[in-house]
Amino acid sequence: MTALSLKLRLTIGAALLGAGTILTALILSLGLAEVAQRLDTALASENRIARYASLSTQASTFLVVATEAVQTDQPTDSRMARLAPVIDQMRRTFDQLHADVEDAVQAAEALGLDEQSRYGTQSLGIARMQAALDSAETGLAEEGDAARLRAHLDGFASRVDQLLSQAVNTEVLFRNDILAGIEALRQRLTRAALGIVAATLLAVAAFTFGLIRPQFARLDSLRTAAHQIGTGDFTVSLPVTRNDEIGQLSSETNRMAAALLARQEEVQAEWARLNETIADRTEALRTANAQLAEIDDKRRRFFADISHELRTPLTVILMEAEIGTRGSPDPKAAFATIESRAARLNRRIDDLLRLARSETGELALDPQAVSLPDLMREIRRESQSEIDSAGMEVDTPAPPDVAVLCDPNWVRQVIVSLIRNAIRHARAGKLLRITAEASATDVTLSVCDNGPGVAPEDQTRVFDRFAQGTSATANAGFGVGLALAKWVIEAQSGAISLQSPLPHGAALGDAPGTKIAVRLPRKTD
Repeated sequence: MTALSLKLRLTIGAALLGAGTILTALILSLGLAEVAQRLDTALASENRIARYASLSTQASTFLVVATEAVQTDQPTDSRMARLAPVIDQMRRTFDQLHADVEDAVQAAEALGLDEQSRYGTQSLGIARMQAALDSAETGLAEEGDAARLRAHLDGFASRVDQLLSQAVNTEVLFRNDILAGIEALRQRLTRAALGIVAATLLAVAAFTFGLIRPQFARLDSLRTAAHQIGTGDFTVSLPVTRNDEIGQLSSETNRMAAALLARQEEVQAEWARLNETIADRTEALRTANAQLAEIDDKRRRFFADISHELRTPLTVILMEAEIGTRGSPDPKAAFATIESRAARLNRRIDDLLRLARSETGELALDPQAVSLPDLMREIRRESQSEIDSAGMEVDTPAPPDVAVLCDPNWVRQVIVSLIRNAIRHARAGKLLRITAEASATDVTLSVCDNGPGVAPEDQTRVFDRFAQGTSATANAGFGVGLALAKWVIEAQSGAISLQSPLPHGAALGDAPGTKIAVRLPRKTD
């Protein structure tokens, strides 16, 4: 879009206004000069009229002096002596009038030849009056009677009076023409001034409404846009109608606003991502803190349970030892009890060592062929006291006489942990069933309870590490846990599964119940 720059348009407008001012001054100057010239001409005409009036006075004086001299019959010499000063004065006046006429003719040169001719005719009248004076002077200088001398005087008087009247009337006409010309010039100058005023007003209006006011409107838009940007609102879209300085500034303002808007959106996006990251990190820290709190709680419960697990056999051992020292009626039974409790205590220590190794990622397994009935007896013996203490009844069908390939200590600990979980979560159901079944390739050990079951939303994550259920007893007790149990069983080529609620035929009572089954490879010949 090509257009004159604002600077150039302002310069042109100022130049036009300046040219109008100069033209006005020039017209006024020329008009005033012409008025001054006409006034000078009128003043010169007034001066000539004054000289004609002086000449008329001098002519009257001449007639009076000459008439008196003629009437008193003065001698010629005496008469001419008395008339000489008046005649000299009149001659000087004629010379001045001739000079004034010459000046008027020269001044009328700019007015044209006709005006010069009009002024030049006055010289003829002056010359005729001068000739009449010369004739009267010559006649008065001659000897003669009074009648002849009066005839000369009458001729002079009539000729000079007529010529003076004609000259004065002509000068009055000249003066009136000059004054009329001045009036006409004044009217022309007035009309010209009014025209110039009107043109100036139109030019100023056009300059103001056509150039200045629109620019101020555009500057107001720029000021509004700057204020809008200053308040943080970058949705600015200034109209760019001209490619002048303001238009270029508007374009740059639009570009700057667009850049700031894009940057603002980037910052807002970054800020949103930062807030999201902070929220994620905060949630992760909250989860980690919760996990640490849970781990700490489990640690405290772990050591409390360890104390209980270790204290129980130690108490029995100490009691039996004390009975033995006092003299037991059946020392063999006392030593058998001590041996049993010591073996149980040893298993607990082995269990703790295995748990410690599993927490460090070192799962030491010793798979071997283990009699399934022997394994079930160990499991029952390990958990019986806790079952009895919970007031629960347990159903343990006779297992098939087969061998299973596994680490007996780990599998025992896993099944005992499952029984303890059932005791914690399903104590109110009063019933447990521990079964062992065999197929051609596998052996399945399962623990069923008559508890409230596992919520569907928890079943998909009970085997996840650090996962907790939503039941009221989710954090009770200690043991290997389902996550570790899954790890231990799968490390021995087995599998662990959960079923809840149990189907009608498999349920132990009215409660939904839960069944956890451990499948291990069978020892085949």
